[in-house]
Amino acid sequence: MPGTVSLHRIIKSSPEKVYRAFTEALAIAAWLPPYGYLCTVHEMTVKTGGTFKMSFHNFSTGNGHSFGGKYLEVKPNEFLKYTDQFDDPNMPGEMVTSVWLRKTMVGTELKVIQEGIPDMIPVEMCYLGWQESLDKLTKLVEPEIPDA
Repeated sequence: MPGTVSLHRIIKSSPEKVYRAFTEALAIAAWLPPYGYLCTVHEMTVKTGGTFKMSFHNFSTGNGHSFGGKYLEVKPNEFLKYTDQFDDPNMPGEMVTSVWLRKTMVGTELKVIQEGIPDMIPVEMCYLGWQESLDKLTKLVEPEIPDA
């Protein structure tokens, strides 16, 4: 039975900056992979109907996995909905991730729901991975560093 994870955060940054972290290749490569992994973004066309392709590489073992998907709905600075599908035939199925961004008095309310997690991925592991990724996202978008 495919699993679901749901995450919620308040981030001290604007919805525009958080959205950029989800939609710029260099940014998403910096925060999306959990600790101990590197990410290569092969393709990323952020628009409704656009596609993406990425690979995660385990820094300890050198092994990796690739995945890709399609953007189902894109509302800049507010909402993203996209599919994910692993290239590995042993991990069948299609996941759907929805991301909501809402401006608050202290920054941005972020909600993420990922549905359809393949049975061979324990939901708890997926949840831990997302928690690590969102920690890295926060560390990327919260600092306000002026140009020198």
